[in-house]
Amino acid sequence: MPSRESDQPLPWVPLGAMLLAAGLALALLLRPELISGLAMPLRLPLIALGVWALGSAFMQPLGLEVRHPGLRRLTTPPLSLAVLALFTLVVLLRIWWL
Repeated sequence: MPSRESDQPLPWVPLGAMLLAAGLALALLLRPELISGLAMPLRLPLIALGVWALGSAFMQPLGLEVRHPGLRRLTTPPLSLAVLALFTLVVLLRIWWL
């Protein structure tokens, strides 16, 4: 019988993603102009990307899962981690730019 550790080879990844998401949320609370300063055609997709990235990062460590297989694939690694990395890159570029 395989051990529980082999089911999840990197147990620190969900915790790291949640800490990164918390840091991004705090940065956006302290400096909302990072997103609100953009034009509306850029702002709306960035808000949707942020909801997806931060929402899925907070879902994983809490053990929450979506029942629908297509949505489950969107909210679990590796796709959710790629979206979180993309959103982090965008926020960091906006911080550097402003």
